[in-house]
Amino acid sequence: MEEKNETRIAVIGIIVENRESVDKLNSILHEYRHIIIGRMGLPYKERNISIISIAVDATQDVISALSGKIGNLPGVSTKTALSNVTSHE
Repeated sequence: MEEKNETRIAVIGIIVENRESVDKLNSILHEYRHIIIGRMGLPYKERNISIISIAVDATQDVISALSGKIGNLPGVSTKTALSNVTSHE
């Protein structure tokens, strides 16, 4: 059973199909910058989309909240992969 202050490493995969959501996406990522380990973005011009991966270290609740906020943006989809590696805050 996961403890409340137990953090996990995760990767959030993001596909942006609606360019109008980019500013809001960047605002959300800025809000959660304290948990972000790294970020990689790939513009795929031939398909007019952007592919972004975010590595994070946070509690599962915080990771879920971030992924949920991103996934609620119009034209943005997200999937999260959680590691089994944990630590205590």
